[in-house]
Parts: sequence; C-alpha cells; structure tokens
Amino acid sequence: MEKNISITYPRSLASSLKLAKKEFENEMKIVSLVKLYELGKVSSGKASKVLGINRIEFLELIGKYQVSIFNFQNEKELNDEISNA
Repeated sequence: MEKNISITYPRSLASSLKLAKKEFENEMKIVSLVKLYELGKVSSGKASKVLGINRIEFLELIGKYQVSIFNFQNEKELNDEISNA
C-alpha cells in the first residue's frame, strides 16, 4: 500500500532551483531518501526501490549529494559488514 506526502512550499523555491514542478517534486523525493539513508534510517535497497531504480544506481546517485556509500554509524557495524562480505 502506497501513501502520499504533501508539502507546501512557495513557488519561488522551485524557481530558485530552476526546476519545473515535477522536477522539484522528484528532487525532494530523492533528497529525502538520500538523507534518510545517510542517517541510517533506510537501506540503500529500500531507498532504491522507492525511487524505482536499482541499488547500484542509488549508490551512484548518493555520490552526487556528497554522501558516502560507506554508511557505518560505528566500528562494530563496519566489522559486521566486513564479516558478512
């Protein structure tokens, strides 16, 4: 089941970014998921699924937002990931 989020914003915000309405809405969706990934709230798999792209494309995309693909909150998470590789 899908849900929608509605955000009120001044038209000038999209204009200042030189984006059409649909482009702005897509940018907000991407930025939200990138930030949630960066904070460790969603996985790259989940974020890519929501965006309708594959995981590799998402990992390439986050680089454009200067977010590292190595998103470990602490040394234990890093060691666990290495052990599972």
